[in-house]
Amino acid sequence: METDLAGYFLATAAHMALLALQSLRFVIFGVSALLFSVTAYSIGVNYGTLADNLPPPAQVANFLKTRTTIDQIKIFDSNPDILRAFANTGIGVTVTVGNGDIPAITKLPAARDWVATHILPFYPSTKINYIAVGNEIMATADKNLIAHLVPAMKTLHNALVLAKITDIKVSTPHSLGILSISEPPSVGRFRRGYDKVVFAPMLEFHRQTKSPFMVNPYPYFGFSPNMLNYCIFKPNRGVHDKFTGITYTNMFDAQMDAVYSAMKVLGYGDVEIMVAETGWPSLGDPNQVAVNLENAATYNGNLLKHISSGKGTPLMPNRRFQTYLFSLFNENLKPGSTAERNFGLFRPDFTPVYDIGILKQSAGGAPTPTVPSGKKWCVPKPDATDEALQSNINYVCSTGVDCKPIQPGGACYEPNTIRSHASYAMNAYYQTSGRHDFNCDFANTGVLATSDPSHGLCQYIS
Repeated sequence: METDLAGYFLATAAHMALLALQSLRFVIFGVSALLFSVTAYSIGVNYGTLADNLPPPAQVANFLKTRTTIDQIKIFDSNPDILRAFANTGIGVTVTVGNGDIPAITKLPAARDWVATHILPFYPSTKINYIAVGNEIMATADKNLIAHLVPAMKTLHNALVLAKITDIKVSTPHSLGILSISEPPSVGRFRRGYDKVVFAPMLEFHRQTKSPFMVNPYPYFGFSPNMLNYCIFKPNRGVHDKFTGITYTNMFDAQMDAVYSAMKVLGYGDVEIMVAETGWPSLGDPNQVAVNLENAATYNGNLLKHISSGKGTPLMPNRRFQTYLFSLFNENLKPGSTAERNFGLFRPDFTPVYDIGILKQSAGGAPTPTVPSGKKWCVPKPDATDEALQSNINYVCSTGVDCKPIQPGGACYEPNTIRSHASYAMNAYYQTSGRHDFNCDFANTGVLATSDPSHGLCQYIS
């Protein structure tokens, strides 16, 4: 999740005109379930894929664009299927360099190769706006990765400049384990030894490139039974910072201010902060009494209201933080506790796990229905290989099913991927062959979905 500082206005006439324009934009955005900042920042979501039951990326892109107010996603790799699926949607995408690739891209030729492979084939059709170099590298305690992190960020930025790309920013997400002290917030400090060796040059890079410092604040991980209301933005007595006289009423603000204090001590309080991850699970193990649907909905819902209000935090008043909720879907293959697999806002069939106001409203005021009653569509399984899907296309088109829509110039030709074309072809076969479950088997590479995969002018048979 991100934040940006508003620019300064110079001439009085221009100042008034721009203020009027900003006010108009604020009113327009306020009509939706979320309030966006005048700099067009909005709520993002982490799109994790550690699951074997998720819908194809094209369906996800269409769902987010047409049925939700989410217009930023962050992925944990640079999956080409996802990047193609989000082409021409206007949805911003943050891609991630794998942790293991960091040492190599400290060398400019390797960084340029990475950009040529993972960015140039999709940009600018896909609105890639950030590259995250690794994920929570400091928490790995891998000295080799840590030593190469800032050099890799700088080299990757240089590679983008050489490719004449100036609107993709480079950063790296951090857990709050980067802090040696976080309470009270005003004395927040980076871990000694890393503060001047890693974070000072990193923050200087962010200042020079106008890129955000990414953090992952999770009040959930700081939870204790007597602090629940403080964690989920419910009324509470607050926590007093004796050094500033500020009483904090929620842990999110306290965590953000602790990060800010650590940055300010190094002289970088002006650098933008982005919330790259935050969330609360809706289901946990029996001993996790605070992990339930109500608390997840309360935390995420109140968080959205808080960050969209423009209030900022006590030490950063009026600052807006672009924020990426974790996560889009429940992910059934994630290791760890039950809670780790239940951070999702949506189930794989696109039904909401709970409502926090991010579904677009229909004319009648109710959430747009996810599916027409009783209808099903045949789509590829997430783990189906391109080879198997190409065989499915060949078979379907040989049976007399109309495959013109997925040929060049056809309404469903874009995105031009085997998976997207197979999705259309497999569904066409299923719909025209009797709609029996076995018509969608395709050697165990097909699955029936209850969400319409149609997108744009591409209308699937139903």
